[in-house]
Amino acid sequence: MSENRPILTTRQGHPVRDNQSTRTVGERGPATLENYQFIEKITHFDRERIPERVVHARGAGAHGYFEAYGKIGNEPASKYTRARVLNETGVKTPMFVRFSTVAGAKESPETERDPRGFAVKFKTVEGNWDLVGNNLKVFFIRDAIKFPDMIHAFKPDPVTNRQEAWRFFDFVAQHPESIHMVTHLKSPWGIPANYREMEGSGVNTYKLVNDRGEAVLCKFHWEPKQGVRNLTSAQAAEIQGKDVGHATRDLYDNIQAGNFPEWEFCVQIMPDGPNDHLSFDPLDDTKLWPAEDFPLLPVGRMVLDRVPDNFFAEVEQSAFGTGVLVDGIDFSDDKMLQGRTLSYSDTQRYRVGANYLQLPINAPQPGVKVYSNQRDGQMTYGVDGTGKNRHINYEPSTIGEGLAEAPKPAKDYHQPVEGRLGRYQTSRTEDDYTQAGVRYRSFEDWERDDLIANLVADMKQCPEPIQLRMVWHFWHADEDYGRRVAEGAGIDLEKAKALPPLPGRAAPGKRLTPETYTDGSQASHKVAAE
Repeated sequence: MSENRPILTTRQGHPVRDNQSTRTVGERGPATLENYQFIEKITHFDRERIPERVVHARGAGAHGYFEAYGKIGNEPASKYTRARVLNETGVKTPMFVRFSTVAGAKESPETERDPRGFAVKFKTVEGNWDLVGNNLKVFFIRDAIKFPDMIHAFKPDPVTNRQEAWRFFDFVAQHPESIHMVTHLKSPWGIPANYREMEGSGVNTYKLVNDRGEAVLCKFHWEPKQGVRNLTSAQAAEIQGKDVGHATRDLYDNIQAGNFPEWEFCVQIMPDGPNDHLSFDPLDDTKLWPAEDFPLLPVGRMVLDRVPDNFFAEVEQSAFGTGVLVDGIDFSDDKMLQGRTLSYSDTQRYRVGANYLQLPINAPQPGVKVYSNQRDGQMTYGVDGTGKNRHINYEPSTIGEGLAEAPKPAKDYHQPVEGRLGRYQTSRTEDDYTQAGVRYRSFEDWERDDLIANLVADMKQCPEPIQLRMVWHFWHADEDYGRRVAEGAGIDLEKAKALPPLPGRAAPGKRLTPETYTDGSQASHKVAAE
């Protein structure tokens, strides 16, 4: 049916191989959240008559290119993935990268203690691929349903309009998995010296799929060839007194001087499946995959060599989404990734408008022609490519003059899924404290001193119940960690240690019974095997 007819694509330029059905768990459903093709299609349709736009946060961006090595470690990249962008050597794939702070407003200082966004748009010959992560490799929560609560707690008080330490720790105290990220954030790693000298990570777990329909779990990382450098609170305060945009200045000045920053792109790989032998769930974004067990394998390099011509048109209007993947890279069941896949692109349609992908900064590279049946909406700049008959803006058509589905791959990956529909806790929780303790002990003395000083200052602003619970968390991560925070803030360590575990949560170093619902009950029995 596709002879001499243009191929139907998404607005990202990806070929549409099935335009008839959504992805579901089994024949009768439910539908899964990472139906990116459907989400793009329906949310654009929802906005064909409703213009929307909001403001974005502090950030800086730059153009560059990605060059694949053609290998993943010492193996051909094709062993793991059929993604052309990771297989073709000698090809410079154009890219745009946006660095940002998270909680601060658009004009906030770039010295703030805050995770740094590290969003990368690969404009590949197969359409866009967005990798949206941060500099700290882990996150505060492992289920996307908690994201609005987390941001509300970290943002300014709705009454005073001030960021308050007690609000931050009031939320964190109820989420043991957050202690790992807090340990990163409150150390000097929470204030990178600039954007050039910081790491990046996709944070979430993805999959690589090869042309044999085989898949492995993976995590993506950016390692700066300039090295990593961070600031203490005192160093950051000194810089902030002179320049609130020092990181943007540093990035642009270096690029314009020809000192092009470069990162090596690496992946960690793990067999797909539950990996029950591990003490942590590899789909849990609050956990690191230990590099000694899952080494960082080089894949390619990224070079930033051009600053934007217009900050608003390129940096402020650039838009990223975790659902924007190319063939050969797929979703895992990481609950944060599944939630982000809906939220990110939908936010862009709200913030920039339904036609944000028509803007040059977001559109696929010129060699990728977009053919879709999406129409109209606020600020339509052009009409996507059509079939022979412009009257047919739907698919399928009996006449055969509209757009056609792309050919399906010879072998695709079909993940087996089985289970009862419900709201579950993560049962593998031993490392909620273990990895936080490992991180604490990995710091150099000056980093540990700065971490303790920052936490002590915060604890002094919190009421006693929050102080005690936080010291309890820190002590279970590492006894020295908890003791130093308690002594510095004048908190009764013994009283903190006497607290019981959080209701409904696993005790430190323990795991829950598998298939425990969030109310603490357990599934009565498992689904029978076929």
